[in-house]
Amino acid sequence: MMKFLETSKIYSLNKSTYINLRWISYIGQLTVILIVQFFLQFKFYYLVCISIVLLSILTNFYLLFKIKENQLSNLVATSYLSYDIGQLGLLIYLTGGITNPFVFLIIIPSIFSAQYLNIWSSIILVTLTSLILIILTFFYYELPHPETLHFHAPEYYLYSIPISIFIGLIFLAYFGVKFGRESQIRKKAYDKMQVIMAKENELLSLGGQAAAAAHSLGTPLSTILLIAKELKKEFGNNKKINKDLDLLVSQSTRCREILKKLSLNPNVEDEFIDSDVTLNDYVYEIVRSFQAISEKKFIINSEQFKNSVKSYKSPEIVYGLRNFIGNANKFSNKKIEIFLKSNKKETEIIIKDDGPGFPKDLIDKHMLGEPYIRTIDDSHISKYGLGLGTFIAKTLLEKNFANIIFQNSENTGGAEVIIKWNNKDLASI
Repeated sequence: MMKFLETSKIYSLNKSTYINLRWISYIGQLTVILIVQFFLQFKFYYLVCISIVLLSILTNFYLLFKIKENQLSNLVATSYLSYDIGQLGLLIYLTGGITNPFVFLIIIPSIFSAQYLNIWSSIILVTLTSLILIILTFFYYELPHPETLHFHAPEYYLYSIPISIFIGLIFLAYFGVKFGRESQIRKKAYDKMQVIMAKENELLSLGGQAAAAAHSLGTPLSTILLIAKELKKEFGNNKKINKDLDLLVSQSTRCREILKKLSLNPNVEDEFIDSDVTLNDYVYEIVRSFQAISEKKFIINSEQFKNSVKSYKSPEIVYGLRNFIGNANKFSNKKIEIFLKSNKKETEIIIKDDGPGFPKDLIDKHMLGEPYIRTIDDSHISKYGLGLGTFIAKTLLEKNFANIIFQNSENTGGAEVIIKWNNKDLASI
């Protein structure tokens, strides 16, 4: 059971939020107890009830000062939420059981768990809540009331209350689990996206620094090379000096070639290198980087590309296009075709491969581009992954006004990704 409770760090509960909610709960409990005892003057075990609340306050102080983590682990959170269910169940047991109008509050910890903790914690807490509801239906002290009033509820009414609460508990817990998981997954995906963007920006920065260094050192090296050649002409008869000058010339030439390669870095972005490029430039730069490491054939068709509008070299677009072209390279058999098309209104890039194509069920359910996609057939997961990279690429391109379409080619059956921009939007990037 411990292994079920201790899972990934994405299952955690913010300590300060939970503590504040507990303060609200305990203040509310004390207020109701005092009003019923001293204002309404109903007889019940109010001292016992106050003692239970005070004990709970002590647990909150312990949580506040002794637990140092800002995020409560799955196990710790489950333990505290179980205590809260038991504490509220005991108070309700002393104050009318299932007839207590506040009995519905007992489902709140389970709903809280469904949002933030793993599925096993939710099952444990829902089960505990259900058992306590059953006990409170048959065993409880009478609801506090004036001595002149004898409260009696028919049996069918008593039994309908726990049933309705249980239905509500299952319903809310289910949706809590679904929405909680989706929220956690998207948070993880966006966190991953931020890391990727930081790396892209770092690479661009490093490229710019390298280009700046190449530009700055180019002139001094040319000067050294020129002087070395002139000295060689002057001292050509001196073999000892001539040997040293030959070495100086060769090493200066080598340094200049190295710097030339740095200055050709496609990711460069600084005052010496034009950072405003067309989509055609984007595609050719990315394809060249894959051609250096891939044995597959890349075919670029830009005959219908008439858009000469240049845009700022965006790391988002670089990563998005690189991801889709990289996927085509990964899953293709022999070749990847890239078509660039444009007219007066739209510009589009079509990336095709001759591989197995996208799983049909993912296309039919419009699940491509969503993080952590799950299919009926688990073999898809091992073969195609969980879709996090595709989600990030799609999100980044859509952030830059692109519209993404996923489909399989009618001719080859391979995967086909269509990326479209309105020319007005593309020009504003």
